[in-house]
Amino acid sequence: MVETGEDKAQKLRVGIIMGGLSSEKEVSLESGRNIFSKIDRRKYDPIPIFMDSRAALWEIPVKLIMRNSTSDIEEDLAEEAKPIPYESLKERVDVVCLGLHGKYGEDGCMQGLLELLGVPYTGSGVLASAIGMNKYVCRRILEISGIDGPRTIPIPRRRWETERADVTEEIAREIGFPCVVKPCREGCSTAVKKVIAAEGLPDAVDNAFLWDNMALVEEFLTGMEVTCGVVGVDAPEALIPSETIPTDDVLSLEDKFLYGQGENKTPARLPGEQIEKIRETAVATFRTLNLKGYARIDMFVRDDGRVAVLEPNTLPGMTPSTVLFHQAAASGITQAGLIDRIIQSALEVHTGKRGPL
Repeated sequence: MVETGEDKAQKLRVGIIMGGLSSEKEVSLESGRNIFSKIDRRKYDPIPIFMDSRAALWEIPVKLIMRNSTSDIEEDLAEEAKPIPYESLKERVDVVCLGLHGKYGEDGCMQGLLELLGVPYTGSGVLASAIGMNKYVCRRILEISGIDGPRTIPIPRRRWETERADVTEEIAREIGFPCVVKPCREGCSTAVKKVIAAEGLPDAVDNAFLWDNMALVEEFLTGMEVTCGVVGVDAPEALIPSETIPTDDVLSLEDKFLYGQGENKTPARLPGEQIEKIRETAVATFRTLNLKGYARIDMFVRDDGRVAVLEPNTLPGMTPSTVLFHQAAASGITQAGLIDRIIQSALEVHTGKRGPL
């Protein structure tokens, strides 16, 4: 059956933004095209929008969406795509479905731009997104709220350059070895390194500084790594948590997103009461940070049973193999159904807000 112009006019125009500037832009491309593929076309008119390496927006045809990488797409933007100036975005779409991940897309920057433009968007607001991206600030807030997390020492670049010996001594005393070193505001396991002795700190910390001016050193947790999606606005609901099984001591990008590389088990292989404790912790984290729409909370079940929160993902991966879809399926929600709930949550929260979300 051929779709008429009237049918299309009645549908909500959803701009699906993918790509971007961060270290996670290739995952973002996968997320964006999967959302474009799985969205319910009976309700929505999806518009694929690519953010290039200069943060410019382009409406792209399907043949560009299917390119292997963001760089492949960028090569032909001028000839094949239509530029969308920021100020005209509101005329082109009714709501933005953010497939972006990482810096400038997940950290409040894009959310702030969309607030200024008056365009509703999926996921959390400006402040919640910024806090969720900053692992140290996030952990301090959760700690104050009584939510467990790994012991963590922040290392500003300038302090490392001038007080390296003192910092190393503090890490040995307060955290011990092995420990984990990572940038403060990166995702997808970028520059995450397990360090087993003080001699390994310089390389790990210097590598983290390639991505941020703040590095974190945290305790190496033992137990079971788990992750749990949460959906909703005023009454958030935890999905079925998954057990994450890394191929090495630290979960890699490949473990998270490459089909067949890492292994996730949904539900996690834990007693029912422990599963409920994970879900309760995920919802408590979601509420404490004022997250909206959907998120995925990464956690660790310690050997003594305590649930420690590693970090929230305020725009979690939406790739075909992402664990969020597995959890939704275990809760009786299809991929199209989950995307629909995320978009409807965005419309709900942006309709009722006073000031920026």
